Amino acid sequence: MFLQPQLRALLRDGAQGVERHDARNLQRSWRKFAAFAYVAEQYGYRYDGLSPLSPKGSPNPYFAFRRLPDAPERAAWSAQHYPAAPDGGPLPGMRPGGNRLRPLPEMRHEVDLLHARIMVDYSRTHRRRGLIALLVLMAAMLIPLSQTGFSAQSLLVCGAVWLFFAALWLTGLAIARHRYRKYSRMLRDSGVDWPANPSLA
Repeated sequence: MFLQPQLRALLRDGAQGVERHDARNLQRSWRKFAAFAYVAEQYGYRYDGLSPLSPKGSPNPYFAFRRLPDAPERAAWSAQHYPAAPDGGPLPGMRPGGNRLRPLPEMRHEVDLLHARIMVDYSRTHRRRGLIALLVLMAAMLIPLSQTGFSAQSLLVCGAVWLFFAALWLTGLAIARHRYRKYSRMLRDSGVDWPANPSLA
């Protein structure tokens, strides 16, 4: 659904020689987004990690794709061999058919490594994202408290609600850290040095 406009936006930036293309995951699947990252590379843009355009702690961050030195040649080759790609046709490195972001068997390992990079980067956004949400929730609870009064019962209820969401955040943080370690180990075992932009964590 979102693939065609996302691909057209990438091609438009490529035609204009833009050095950095920014994209969000609109594919409802991180593996599909990794497959999109592989396709982007065939048109001259390599996945480069979290984008500086993305707000800190965003639940749907932007990811950066850097223009490669041979981007015009890559784009020309893909356009020649996959002329219908922007209009719903087959994509470079992907299987033809209904789900256009299914990698060919020989491309799967490369897509898996892209998926691991993306998951490492996305996992690094969880800590700040959760803290911001908890602070916003605390501020939001002051509104009903100011109307009902700061009684012991109302404070207890609000405290219980806040602790419930704090527990959810801590659970999510544990999952994110496990995911970070898992995919970081996979990248190290494959000889990939990642993340590319640790300052954007």
